[in-house]
Amino acid sequence: MFIYLSKKIAIPNNIHLKCVSWNKDQGFIACGGDDGLLRVLKLETQTDDAKLKGLAAPSNLSMNQTLEGHSGAVQVVTWNEQYEKLTTSDQNGLIIVWMLYKGAWYEEMINNRNKSVVRSMSWNADGQKICIVYEDGAVIVGSVDGNRIWGKELKGSQLAHVAWSPDSKILLFGMANGEVQIYDNQGNFIMKMTISCLSNVSGAVSIAGIHWYAGTGGYVEPDCPCLAICFDNGRCQIMRYENDENPVCIDTLMNVVSIQWNHCGSVLAVAGSLRTSNMEKEFNVVQFYTPFGEHLRTLKVPGKQMSGVAWEGGGLRIGLAVDSYIYFANIRPDYKWGYCCSTVVYAYTKPERQEYCVVFWDTKNNEKFVKYVKSLMSITTSGDFCILASKADDTQPQEDAELESGSHARYVLILCNSIGTPLDSKYIEIDPIFVTMTKTHVIAASKEAFYLWQYRVAKKLTALEINQVTRTKKEGRERVYHIDSSPSGTGDSGPDFAKAFTATRDPICCITATDKTLIVGRESGTIHRYSLPNVVLIQKYTLNNRAYYLSLNCNSSRLAIIDIAGVLTLLDLEVRAATDDRTGNQASAGDPSKFERKDVWDMKWANDNPDLFAMMEKTRMYVFRNLDPEEPIQTSGYICNFEDLEIKSVLLDEIMKDPDRPNKDNLINFEIRSLRDSRTLIEKVGIEDASQFIEDNPHPRLWRLLAEAALQKLDLKTAEQAFVRCKDYQGIEFVKRLGNLQSEPMKQAEVAAYFGRFEEADRMYLDMDRRDLAISLRIKLGDWFKVLQLLKTGSGDCDDALLEQAYNAIGDYFADRQKWVNAVQYYIQGRNQERLAECYYMLEDYDGLEKLTALLPENHKLLPEIGQMFATVGMCEQAVNAYLKCNQPKSAVDTCVHLNQWNKAVELARTHNMKEIKPLLSKYASHLLEKNKTLEAVELYRKAHHFLDAAKLMFKIADEEAKKRTRPLRVKKLYVLAAHLVENYHEQVKTSQQSKAKGKKSEATFALAGLLEEDATSSDNRIVDNAWRGAEAYHFFLLAQRQLYGGYMENAMRTALHLREYEDVIPAVEIYSLLAICSAANRAFGTCSQAFIKLESLESLDPEQRQLYEDLALEIFTKHTPKDSRMLELDRMEGKLPTCIVTGLPIQEYQFWMCSVCKHCALEQEISKYNCCPLCHTAVA
Repeated sequence: MFIYLSKKIAIPNNIHLKCVSWNKDQGFIACGGDDGLLRVLKLETQTDDAKLKGLAAPSNLSMNQTLEGHSGAVQVVTWNEQYEKLTTSDQNGLIIVWMLYKGAWYEEMINNRNKSVVRSMSWNADGQKICIVYEDGAVIVGSVDGNRIWGKELKGSQLAHVAWSPDSKILLFGMANGEVQIYDNQGNFIMKMTISCLSNVSGAVSIAGIHWYAGTGGYVEPDCPCLAICFDNGRCQIMRYENDENPVCIDTLMNVVSIQWNHCGSVLAVAGSLRTSNMEKEFNVVQFYTPFGEHLRTLKVPGKQMSGVAWEGGGLRIGLAVDSYIYFANIRPDYKWGYCCSTVVYAYTKPERQEYCVVFWDTKNNEKFVKYVKSLMSITTSGDFCILASKADDTQPQEDAELESGSHARYVLILCNSIGTPLDSKYIEIDPIFVTMTKTHVIAASKEAFYLWQYRVAKKLTALEINQVTRTKKEGRERVYHIDSSPSGTGDSGPDFAKAFTATRDPICCITATDKTLIVGRESGTIHRYSLPNVVLIQKYTLNNRAYYLSLNCNSSRLAIIDIAGVLTLLDLEVRAATDDRTGNQASAGDPSKFERKDVWDMKWANDNPDLFAMMEKTRMYVFRNLDPEEPIQTSGYICNFEDLEIKSVLLDEIMKDPDRPNKDNLINFEIRSLRDSRTLIEKVGIEDASQFIEDNPHPRLWRLLAEAALQKLDLKTAEQAFVRCKDYQGIEFVKRLGNLQSEPMKQAEVAAYFGRFEEADRMYLDMDRRDLAISLRIKLGDWFKVLQLLKTGSGDCDDALLEQAYNAIGDYFADRQKWVNAVQYYIQGRNQERLAECYYMLEDYDGLEKLTALLPENHKLLPEIGQMFATVGMCEQAVNAYLKCNQPKSAVDTCVHLNQWNKAVELARTHNMKEIKPLLSKYASHLLEKNKTLEAVELYRKAHHFLDAAKLMFKIADEEAKKRTRPLRVKKLYVLAAHLVENYHEQVKTSQQSKAKGKKSEATFALAGLLEEDATSSDNRIVDNAWRGAEAYHFFLLAQRQLYGGYMENAMRTALHLREYEDVIPAVEIYSLLAICSAANRAFGTCSQAFIKLESLESLDPEQRQLYEDLALEIFTKHTPKDSRMLELDRMEGKLPTCIVTGLPIQEYQFWMCSVCKHCALEQEISKYNCCPLCHTAVA
C-alpha cells in the first residue's frame, strides 16, 4: 500500500481536537475538542466530469455543522452507523445522543451521572446496545432507544476503555493500570486477559486503544487475528479471540495515542509520535501493520500533538486529528489484482465466506467468471495467464507435495488461464511473498530464497522458444536458489528446498523479471541481476533506499524502482561499470540517472517502446517519453496495460465498492499525446503535415492512424506507404485491390466496408445497382437475413443455389440458438435433409422424421442416422424401415436385438439369410442369466424359436422350484410349459425336414428323417424323450389329493399307487406318505402297511422322523390287520395299460381319447366333461 497526505481542514479559533470518528456507512466525520467543540463534517466529491471518480475527483465539505450542547472538552465521540446516531461525551460526564433530521444533527437524548467522567463508549456490531464506562468503575449498558439494560460498579478499578466482541457476547474492559478484563454481556466477570506483549517492560503503562474488528468486510484468511490492543509505550498485541494464547506481538517503538482497523480488517493504523534519534524532537507518525504484525508503511504527519485517527468506510482515506486541524491522507491499497488477455482479475473477501472470491472479468465481452480460493496471498499476471499464490490447504491431497525433505508443502502456486480454469499447479515450501512471471517462467521469492518454475501450457510458441523449453530437462523445470548463493548456471538439479530456509541478514524485498533477466531487490538497497532461463548472477547494484516495486522495460535495458517512500528512480542496466573485476560479483553502481519523482505508487512500461512509461503520482497519471513528462491526467486508476500509445487503466477503488457487478465505466482508456496530436493534425491540418509529424515521431500505431485517414480520402499512395511502415500486409493488399478498381463510388464502398460501415457500403452498392456485391458483402459478414432480403427484393430471378444456402444458413442460426421450430421452416425451404432430421429429432417430431424417411431415396447417407435416431427412442419398426431402405439389414437386426424385439430380429435374420443370430442370442441369454433373469431368457429363446434351449432352462427352473417345495400347482405349470417347448421343438424339426425334402418322399420318410436329425442334435435325451414326465408326476400328485379330499378314496389310492413310478420327480417321502393316507382312508391296510415299510426304510429321513413313522405305524396296525379288504386285481396289468389323466385309472377299453399335443389318454365319457386337456390345457377337439 502507499499513503500520502492529501487535504487539511482547520478548526476555527485554534481549538485543539481531542478525538475524531468517521461514520463508515454515511461518511460523516465527527470531531470533538476543547471548550465543548463538536463538529460534524462530510467530504463529498463534486465534479461534472464522469471520468473523474474516486480519490481523483475534487472533494469539498458538503456538511460542516457545529453541534451545540457540551461545555467541557469533548473527549469521546462514537457513531452508531445502523441507526444514524452520534454519541458524544465531555469532561463533565455529560453524554448526548444526536440524531439526523432533514440533513442536520439535533439532540435526541441527554444523560449525566455528575459523579465521574466517561472514558469510553462503544456500540455493538448491530447497533442495538451501547456500553459506557466511567473513570470511577461504573459500567452502563443501554439500548439504542435510550433504555438502561444493566449497570455495574467495578469497585477499585479505574476504567479507560471498552470493546464489544463481534458476536456481542463478550465485553472487554481496559483498566487505567493497563489490565484488560473479560466480562460476558450480562456483566459477569470471566477472566483477566494475558498480555504477552508487555513482557520485560518496567514502569507504568496505559492502554492507548482496544479495537475488535467485527468481520463486516470478511477476513483476510480463515482464523485471522482481529482483536488489537495497543499500549502507550508502543507495544501492541493482535489476537484471534479474547483468550488467544499466542497473539501476534508488535513493538512499534513509538508513543501511541490511538489505533483503528480499516474496513476489512486487513490494515491496522497505529497513530502517535516517534522520538528522533537525538531524543530532542518528537514528530507525529501513523504506522500501518497487517493483522500478522508485518509493517506496511509509515506516514509522517506535521504538527505537535496527534490525538486521534479514523478510517473512511471504504478504506481509501484516513482522517487524523492533529492540534486544531484534521489531516486527510489518501491510501492506495495493495489490491490483489492483475490484467491478462483483456481480463481484469481481482480478489475480495465477503463476510459470509472464508475464502477469497477471485473474479475474472472479461472486459471485452463484459462476462465474469468467479473462483473461490482459500488463504489467497497474491495474484500475478503475464501474457494470457495468471498465477494465484495461496497457502496450501491441509485437508486436500497433495500429489507432488511430498518434497525431498518429506515434509508437506505449505504453499501452492496455481496457473490459470484468463477465465480462471486451472492449467497446472505447484506445491512449494518457501513462502511466496513476492511473485513475478514471464512468458515461460514463474518466479516466487521468500525473504531468503527464490524459486523458478518453468511452466508449460498447450500454446503456440515460436520454434526458438520451443527449443528453449525442450532443451531444459524434466528436473530443470523447477529450481530453488538462496539469495546469498552465486549461481553459475551449471549443474542445476531439482529443487532442494532444504537450503532455502537458511536465514540471511539482508532479506529479499521485491522481484521482477522479463524473458531474459531476473532482478531481485534486497532490504539493504542492493539489487541482484540474474540471467534467465539459466540463472547466473551477472551483476549487483547498490541503491540508497530500499526498493518496494521493480519493473523492467520491454527490452530489459532499464529498470524502474519505486522505493518505500514512493520515490521513482531509473537505473540503466545496459551500461557496464568500468571495473576490472570481470566476474560482476563486486557491487558496482549502475548509471545514476538524474530522474526522480516523488509520491509514486504505480508505474508501467510500454510493451512496445523501451523509452515510454506511465506512472501514477498521487491522483495524477504522467506519461514519460525519453524522460520528458506529458501533461498529467487526473485519475486514481491502476494501470493495466500500456501499448499502441494507449493506456488502459482500471478504477479498482470503484470496482471494489460493488465487486459482484463490475462496470465497464470503471475501465478507462487514455491516449497519449503523440496519438492525440496526430489525430488532431489529420483532422484539422491535413495528411501531408500529419505524415511529416509521424515521420518525426514514428510508431506503428501512428502509421496505422495515417493509413486509415488516407484511405478515407482515397489517397492510396500515402495509405500504402503507411501500411508498409506499420507492416500491415492485409492493408497493403487492400490498397492494391482498390487501385485496380475503376469507379470512384466503388472504391468508397470498399473503404466503407473496410472500416466496418456496412450499412453505408450496402447502400452504395445498391445505388450502383450492384446487388451481387451487396450480397457477397453480407455473406462475408454472415448476415444471412439481409442476404435473403436482398435476394428476394431484387428484380428478376435470383440464384437458386444461393437462396438455398441462405435458407440453410438462417436455419443454422436458429438451430445454434436451439429454436428448432424456426429452424425447421428454413431447412425445409433449403432442402437440407441432414439438419432437418436433427431438428425433428430435437423437437421429438417423429412423424416428421418418418415422413422424411419415406421421402429420401434408397441408400441415402442420412438413412442410417435416422435409423439410429429412431433406435435411441425405442421406435423399432421405423428404425428397421430406415435401415432396410439403405440396405443395412445387419443394423436393423442389431436394433431389434437392442430393443428386445427378438421375433422381429429372427424374422429379419431369416429373411436376409444372416448367420450371426445364434451367437447374438446366446450372448444376450447369458447376459440375462448372469443377472438371474432366467424367465426372460426363456422368453428370449422362445421368441427366437430356439425351443430346445428354452425347454432346458424351463426344466431347470421347474426342478429348482420343486426342490424348494413350492406349491405343486405352480411346479406342474412350469413342467407343462417346459414340455410345450419340447413339443414346439419336435414340430420345428419336422417342418425343417419337410422344407428340405420339398415333397419328394412320403410322409413316413419325413417323420423318420426328422426323428433321426432330432436324435443327432439332441444332447439331452431325457428332456426330449420324457418331456411330459414331470408334468405327469405333478398332475397325478395333485389329482390324488383332489380325489382324497373329494371323498373318492378308491380312486385316490389308485392314483397314489400310480405315483410310485415317479420317484425320480417327486420325493419318495411325499409319494408314500400320500399313498399311506389314501390307502388308510380306503381301509386298504395291506397297501398302507407296504407304504409304511417303504417310508421306514427311506435313507433320506433322519432318525427322529423315522421314529415318528414307526410309532404311527404301531398305532395304526395294532388296531387294524395289515390286509387289503379287496384284492387289486389290476396290479399286474397296470404297467401295460395307459392311464386316464382325468381319473388316474388304467384304461381298459379299446376306444379312448388322446390329446393332440401331449399325446396322453383319457376315457371318452370322462373327457367329455372337459373343454381342455387336464394335463397340457390344450383345447379338446
